[in-house]
Amino acid sequence: MNDALSVPPIARNEPVLGFGPGSPERAALAARATAMAAERPEIPCLIGGREVRTGRMATAVMPHDHGHVLADVHMGGAAEVEAAVAASREAWHDWSRTPWEDRLAVFLRAAELLSGPWRQTLNAASMLGQSKTAHQAEIDAACELIDFWRFNAAYAGGIYADQPLSSPGVWNRMDYRPLEGFVLAVTPFNFTSIAGNLPTAPAMMGDTVLWKPASTSMLSAYYVMRLLEEAGLPPGVINLVYGRGAEVGAPALADPRLGGVHFTGSTAVFREIWRTIGGGIERYADYPRIVGETGGKDFILAHASADVDALVAGTVRGAFEYQGQKCSAASRLFVPRSLWPAVRERLVAEVQTITMGDVTDFTTFMGAVIDATSFATQAKAIEDAKADPSCEILVGGECDDSVGYFVRPTIIVTTDPAFRTMREELFGPVLTAFVYEDAAWEDTLRLVDTSTPYGLTGAVFARDRAAIREAADGLRHAAGNFYVNDKPTGAVVGQQPFGGARASGTDDKAGSKWNLIRWVSPRATKELLVPPTDWRYPFLAAGD
Repeated sequence: MNDALSVPPIARNEPVLGFGPGSPERAALAARATAMAAERPEIPCLIGGREVRTGRMATAVMPHDHGHVLADVHMGGAAEVEAAVAASREAWHDWSRTPWEDRLAVFLRAAELLSGPWRQTLNAASMLGQSKTAHQAEIDAACELIDFWRFNAAYAGGIYADQPLSSPGVWNRMDYRPLEGFVLAVTPFNFTSIAGNLPTAPAMMGDTVLWKPASTSMLSAYYVMRLLEEAGLPPGVINLVYGRGAEVGAPALADPRLGGVHFTGSTAVFREIWRTIGGGIERYADYPRIVGETGGKDFILAHASADVDALVAGTVRGAFEYQGQKCSAASRLFVPRSLWPAVRERLVAEVQTITMGDVTDFTTFMGAVIDATSFATQAKAIEDAKADPSCEILVGGECDDSVGYFVRPTIIVTTDPAFRTMREELFGPVLTAFVYEDAAWEDTLRLVDTSTPYGLTGAVFARDRAAIREAADGLRHAAGNFYVNDKPTGAVVGQQPFGGARASGTDDKAGSKWNLIRWVSPRATKELLVPPTDWRYPFLAAGD
């Protein structure tokens, strides 16, 4: 019994390590990556605290050296889903009744472990398995995941403290109950932090979870789970089941005990999940909560007053960091004709200096795209642009999958704003530029807003404050995260809550109270301190 009103620790963003030459963190990460590259573990599903080996094997490989196998992974299916749901239901009884301070303490401890002894393990796993550079791994697998756990704990404490008013003689209270069903967390390959956040955000609020990670990020998911176990997460609260999408997703969505879905991935898959739930809505005990962050066709819009150097720097980083495999990565660039000659020259010069290769080489800026499917998508888009008279390959355009899935950073220039690379999400290092007439600023705002179905991120570069105001108003619904004179990537937990609407998701803002509130079912309690003993109201008495 704890007779106190607890307050979680004040959340602060984790400092980003620099990995400069001669630094201790550089030496530690290099050593850990070398060791992990040589290990080749056999990875089981983790269900109810038990290691489950199915014998149905898949391999985790390095995207930048796809002949190098990092791990052999046991893949799950319907039987493992059923076991995970049963384990989550068994764990739910105690976990949903665990004091919230004790639940949050598990994840605050996980944050401290990741900040210290686990840091380079998660960084190295993300580098090797997802072809992230040291910097991209550090800001993701270490700093952002630490921030999710610290800030979510603080937000959860704020939610529990949010209580209603009480009139004289009445005590009103709000109880933020966990959902009665399990949460299905479906996580992407591109951010280890998202993979860690999607199952743990509901778990913080007292829910139990079936976690299905992407098949291209199985190594880092395994280490996240092991870290949570070391932090004290009880068995069955989060159950890790590897498997192909439908083989895990279909039986999970068909289970009447489904309480919610926490998803990051493609728009098409999310729509199918929503369609499946809606089509069988009668089977569920409750209406499942559906929270998703999906695709994007993110933009950078330059005004004639933009600073060319800032625009070029923001474009190179926004389009090509982590091979353009961020939900927020810029893939559309709109430049006024008056700036285009200078922008064109600078972009070509800068992009030609980008280093690409093995991410364990600390001088590398770009690794490989994630797998053969992504490689084929990028190569086909580039070939289509080469064959179309409205397009020109400004820089890049080379693809080579002989050793790794390497696609050179590519900029296409088109005179057709409806060309498919201006509309379709490619999720790779391919940026398409469109040059507009300076006098067509308002028309270009409408073009940016209406030419794709997405609404995730976008940026405007301008020094004219009136132009910035016009862009912010005209593009109000075109981006859930909007940037002024900055690249449209790199949202920081606690500073820029992340998410978009339209075809980009439900905009429930990961890393904020708005996301966490989706994982509880509030109950309002009214206690009358001195109840009446007569049912009659005073107005019923006779007389004037």
